Amino acid sequence: MAVSLGETDDEYDEVHEINVTPFIDVILVLLIIFMVAAPLSTVDLPVDLPSSTANPQKKPDKPTYVTIKSDLSVAIGENMVKRVDLAHQLDQLPEMTKDKRIFLRADKSVPYGEIMSVFELLRTGGYLKVALVALEGVPEAKPAEGGGTTP
Repeated sequence: MAVSLGETDDEYDEVHEINVTPFIDVILVLLIIFMVAAPLSTVDLPVDLPSSTANPQKKPDKPTYVTIKSDLSVAIGENMVKRVDLAHQLDQLPEMTKDKRIFLRADKSVPYGEIMSVFELLRTGGYLKVALVALEGVPEAKPAEGGGTTP
């Protein structure tokens, strides 16, 4: 489209090129924003983690489960037991040996100290191979303290 200003012979020709300067400016601004925001979006604690070459273990045919319920009661399989009798009851199982792996399950509302006390009971009973059982998948998001609402 030609534009004529006044009665002069100068004509402005159509420009058939894209002006990329604003596009480059926008891209550079976005690049800077992402370069600044990316390190801030990750949680990074300075921890020197150990390396492991262990392969995932297969689940045994008949696993022995020790369960800590939300009311802090303890069970071996489906049978409720007293904490003081935990190691003795494990000794009474016909297929149980001291080198067999025990799978410890605990409700997520059980305090860490209670789980450690059951670990200690198993250790003093001679059961040193204890594995923790957890659900596979994404952990649930918790509301922030101080007024978080749940739907």
